[in-house]
Amino acid sequence: MTNEEFIAVAKAKVFENYRDRIINNFAAFPDSPKVFVAWYTKILQNHKALLGVSDPYDQHYYEITYNGDKGELYLDVYNKEENVCIKVNENE
Repeated sequence: MTNEEFIAVAKAKVFENYRDRIINNFAAFPDSPKVFVAWYTKILQNHKALLGVSDPYDQHYYEITYNGDKGELYLDVYNKEENVCIKVNENE
């Protein structure tokens, strides 16, 4: 699988998961949310990416892993639990 193929499949699978959760939980579907890649890597025949959806109400992020040896794609969905600001003094 090429890098471009993996990114296209990853975006499609994240959108499918997002769409299924939104349609099942809400009466209205948001206008055209976009799936974006925040981070991507490929090592040997394996791919991994972290993705998000441009919906301010979706507090999830998505991890997609492709196992090239087995030809399997894994989707993990994570929920944002906290957003903590930690000040760091750069002068010390």
